[in-house]
Amino acid sequence: MRLPAALGTAALAALLVGCGSETASFMIDGNDKALTLERIKEYPWNDWELELIVRNNPDCQRRHKLKPTGSDAVKVELYSPEPYVFILRQGKRWYVTEMKSCQFQLFKEVPPEPGKSVGHFNTKDGKLKFVLDPQSPS
Repeated sequence: MRLPAALGTAALAALLVGCGSETASFMIDGNDKALTLERIKEYPWNDWELELIVRNNPDCQRRHKLKPTGSDAVKVELYSPEPYVFILRQGKRWYVTEMKSCQFQLFKEVPPEPGKSVGHFNTKDGKLKFVLDPQSPS
C-alpha cells in the first residue's frame, strides 16, 4: 500500500518542478524606486505570466501585466527618454511607465525614439536577471 502513495507523491513532485516564480529588479535612486519584473508559472503546461511592478515609495506601487510567454527565455529591454520615465520593449510590444504615479500603458505604435538604453531583463542559466547597460547613465 505504501508504493501507490510514494508514486503519487513522486508524480506530484514531477508536476511541480515546472512551476514557480522569480523576480529581477532595476533599483532607481536607492531602495525607494524600482522596476521589478516577475515571471510566474502556476503549472508546467502554462505559459509564463509576466508582471511589471512599479514602485515609488511611499507614493505608489502598482503591478501591471505584460504579454505572457511560452518560452523559458525572457527578454524585456528597458529605455529611458527622460528621468523617471521608462519604455519597455517585449518583442514587438512597447510599453511606457513612469515613477510619479506608477502608471503603465501599451503603445499602439512603435515609439519613434525610446530613449537611452538602460538595460534589459533576461534569463540566463534559467534565472531571471536585470543586466544594466554599461553605457547607461543610471
